[in-house]
Order: sequence, then C-alpha cells, then structure tokens
Amino acid sequence: MNRYPLWKYAILLVALLIGTLYTLPNLFGEAPAVQVSSAKVTVKVDTALQARIESVLKEAGVQPDYVQFDGTSIKARFGDTDTQLKAKDAISKALNADPAEPTYIVALNLLSRSPQWLSALHANPMYLGLDLRGGVHFLMQVDMKAALTKKAEALTSDVRLLLREKGIRHAGISREGNTVLIAFRDAEQRAAATELLKNQLADVTWTPQGDDLAGTLSPQAQAAVQEAAIKQNITTLHNRVNALNVSEPIVQQQGLDRIVVQLPGVQDTAKAKDIIGRTATLELRMVDSSAEAMEALKGNGPVPFGTERFIDRGFGPIIVKRQVLLTGDNLNDAQPGFDENHNPAVHLTVDAKGARIMKEISRENIGKRMAILLFEKGKGEVVTAPTINDELGNRFRISGAMTTQEAADTALLLRAGSLAAPMEIIEERTIGPSLGKENIEKGIASVTWGFAAVAAFMCVYYLLFGVFSSLALGFNLLLLVSVLSMMQATLSLPGIAAIALVLGMAIDSNVLINERVREELRGGASPQQAIHLGYERAWATILDSNVTTLIAGVALLVFGSGPIKGFAVVHCLGILTSMFSSVVFSRGLVNLWYGRQKKLKSVSIGQIWKPQDDKPGETTDVAAKA
Repeated sequence: MNRYPLWKYAILLVALLIGTLYTLPNLFGEAPAVQVSSAKVTVKVDTALQARIESVLKEAGVQPDYVQFDGTSIKARFGDTDTQLKAKDAISKALNADPAEPTYIVALNLLSRSPQWLSALHANPMYLGLDLRGGVHFLMQVDMKAALTKKAEALTSDVRLLLREKGIRHAGISREGNTVLIAFRDAEQRAAATELLKNQLADVTWTPQGDDLAGTLSPQAQAAVQEAAIKQNITTLHNRVNALNVSEPIVQQQGLDRIVVQLPGVQDTAKAKDIIGRTATLELRMVDSSAEAMEALKGNGPVPFGTERFIDRGFGPIIVKRQVLLTGDNLNDAQPGFDENHNPAVHLTVDAKGARIMKEISRENIGKRMAILLFEKGKGEVVTAPTINDELGNRFRISGAMTTQEAADTALLLRAGSLAAPMEIIEERTIGPSLGKENIEKGIASVTWGFAAVAAFMCVYYLLFGVFSSLALGFNLLLLVSVLSMMQATLSLPGIAAIALVLGMAIDSNVLINERVREELRGGASPQQAIHLGYERAWATILDSNVTTLIAGVALLVFGSGPIKGFAVVHCLGILTSMFSSVVFSRGLVNLWYGRQKKLKSVSIGQIWKPQDDKPGETTDVAAKA
C-alpha cells in the first residue's frame, strides 16, 4: 500500500543529484575580474588577443586565476581587488596606445569563483541583480523632438520622390520645423499633388496655405513615431550591450520617454558609459571611382568636392561620396547566409522607402561600388563596399571576400543599427559590491532563519512526520535554486523575498497532509491505511490551492515588470517545486520509513485528539506512539 517502485526512488535520487550539482556554483561567491572587449565595431576580439593579454600580465608580474575567451570578450579573474586594479592598468597601457581613442574597453567586472569542472558541466550560478551584485544604473532621456524632426526630414524626401515618380511639377520643397511645405505655380498641379499625397501618405494631414501645400503628421502618427523611437532605441541598446557580453543587463522603458539601463557587475562608470554609448549610425553611400578620386588615393591631390576619405577594413583607404542614400532607419533585418555559389554572404531586408531608393540607385549604378558605413562618436568606418551586380529591391545580399565569421560579424553590426532619437543620461548611480554583499548576507539570513523556524515548529508539533516535512522543505529549496541556476535567471532582493515566501507556502502542503493523516487515525483507520488515505485525499486540496496561487503569480509575471517580474518568476517556480517536494518526496521518505513494516501499530505524528463518546465536548489525549 505505502511502497514506491524502484523507478520512483531513482527519479527522486536523480532530482536530488541534479539539484545539488546545479546549486553548488551559487555557494562559491564572486571574484574580481577584468573584462576586455572591443571599443570599435570593426575591431574583433579573438584568441590572439587572449594570448597577448596573458603575456602582458606575465610581464607585469600579475598572476590571474585564469584568462578565458568567451566569444565576444576576454575575462581574467583574480584573487583580490588590488591585483585586479594592477592588472587593469597593465592591460590598458598595453592595448590602448592613445587613451583618448581606445581600441579596447578594459572594464572592472565580477566572475564566479566556482571550479572549472562545474563550468564544464554548464553548472553556472544564478545571475545576481544590481541590488545584490553591484554595478551601474543609468536613466536616459530620449529626445522625442529630435525623433519627430528626423521623421519630418524623411517625409520631405518621400514627398520629393513621389512627386518625381508621378511627374508632378512643383516650385520647391522645404521644411519649417516639423511641417513640410510644397510650393506650386498653378492650382492644377497642387490639386494633383494633394490627391496623390493624401492617398500615399495617409498619416499626414495636408492643408493648403495660399499657393503652397503644408503637410504635418497627425497626432496619432506623432504618437506612433515617438513609441517606435523609444522601442528602436531599446532594441539598439540591447544589441550593443548583449554583444559586449555584460551579464544579464536590464534595458527597459520607464514612462513615455525614458529608458533604464542596468549593468550588473560593472563597477567602472566611465567604461559603462562607453558601453551604452556605442550606438553606431548606419549609412549607405556610393563609392567615388573617378580619376580624381584615384589620384587622391595615391596621394597626388585632395579628395574631390563632395566626397570623404574613409578606411575600408582589410582593404585600406577609400573615397566615398557625401550623399547618404539610406540610413539604418530603413534597414529591417540583416542575417548571415550564403550566395548561389555557396560563398558567405549577408542578406539584407529594407523597408518600402528603402526598396524604392535601392531600386532606383542600383539601376543607375550597375557595376559600381556602394559603401556601407558605421559611424561611432562622429567617426566613420567602412564595413564593406560591395559591387552592384544587378537591380536591387527590398531584399538583397552582400557577398565577396569574406569568411563565414566575417559575414556573421557584419550582420551583427548592421542589425545593431542606429538610434531613432538621441538620448541623454539624466541620472547615474554606482552600487558598490560591498553593499551588494551586505544585501546578499541579509537575504540569506532571512531565508535561513525562516527555514529554521519553520523546521523547528514542524519537528516539535509533528515529530517524525515533521522531520520528513522539513527534509521535503529543504529538497524544495534545493530544487528551486537549481532550476533558477539552470535557467540562468536573475536573482534580486524581491527574488529572495519570494524564496522566503515560498518556504512558508510550501510547508502548508505538508501541514494539510499531516492533518489529513491525523484525521484518518482519529476516525479509526489503521496507520498504513491512514498514511495512504491522508496523502490521497490531501492531494486535491493541495492542487486547488496551488493552482489558484499560481494563477496570481502568472498574472504578476505577465503584467509586471522589473522587480515585480523577478518576484513572480521565483514565486511561480517555487509553487511547482513545492508541489513535487511536498507530495512526491515527502511520501517517498514516509514510504521508505514505514512502508515495509507489515504490522505497523502507530506512527510518530504528534498529538491526536479524539472526542469522548460518553461526555460530549470533552477530549482525551491519545498520542500516536512511534
């Protein structure tokens, strides 16, 4: 009746081993480290740089715990902060000849102290939030007026292109603020333009002003532009920060025009500004292949009027025209792939406006080169300059002398795009690791004392069944931490509060089970039958109560943000692990202890009060002996 088959015990043992394995990395804490990443989008970090850093540290007499390359950055871990600072100075001096224009970002960071063999098993600690790990916090204001101005500039170009395509004559197109003004010499041309523009640009309100036609964005369109601007800025910041491998960054909207950026583990505010400020502007321009440009490249004269000189990475200097054909605003997607000859390529997708421009430009410039430039902090570099081989549309590809990795890198740079509107840092905070350490210690103390108090009460009140319940509670905590670690979830102070709450809620299931077993014993059932019926009949109540609580947790998860969402994640996972531990694991312990006793006469579950038949209202103490 109360026996588990061997496979159930095997499942519990595997769960215990996996839970222990993935919980262990969280017990080792963090060590000071130095992280090296690229300060320019066209400079790559690779294993050769790792060897160079190891050599620099050796020459400086600094012994790291290890130096590792993780694909996007190089991290060196050290035993103490003094060694960390010495290593940072040595690496910065060796890698950045000009501190004003650094090639690499050398930032202070924190890494787990867990052994390499655990990392090899992909057993990593949970990410810690800013309040536990320390780091930097920025509140950024998005310039919505600039976003509307940028949209008005794009609208001016669209109007000029539409009127040209339809052969409608005008006397000039200008912009006053965010209003587009079109001058006409006769009413017939103005009427034709009005009809065309109202059909093609439905989100613009067109009104006559004397002989001119004025167009302004409708209030709904302005709101849509502002919303799209902040979403694009968030996406761009995500792409840049993720590419720099900052552990679990938080980039989210706050209010209508502000963005919060949190970089846990980064202690250097100046370097953090470099990281979040690396938002490149993407531009497509034609390459100048005239005789004057060729002579300028040879150093025999100045660059022609209306052109600029840039560096094409891997190929040297190049002369590019100043006229911008497309910007990153028109690029929808960039993905690495292959061309028809199975050579690495980058597949690009542009919006409708970009498709019209690309079709027109490519048709007129077949056989010529088009440069794709990325501008950072006012300085531009050519990512690639392919030759136009055919008429292009909204989807086209870049191919040539590039490797698969170079195609992936180029796609990443192009996807990162540009900001839809400029931003300004209006608030910055640095949370030191000492404060984070204090928060962790207080959080662990609250969970520990809460667990101890609950376990002590259960052991006193339910005796051996209380011990089983306490062990199940510990198993629940082990499973919860291991699942959070496997998910690489971010733990913050609200998350620790959720763990403490989960412990209190998880013990409710065991209380229901124990009281149900007592009730069956009180009703005259044999001990074995009481155990069986207690678990069986308590399960429906446990399921109902946990499902209703889970619904509330899912609501917090769906509609909450920031700390609320962090609380909800731990809360929902804790409900699931508590149902498994309180029902399956505790039943396994009870079955292991009592299941093989055929003539079981009593169980250790505390006091069982029975009403006396002869004197209603009075009770007698009938203890269930062990």
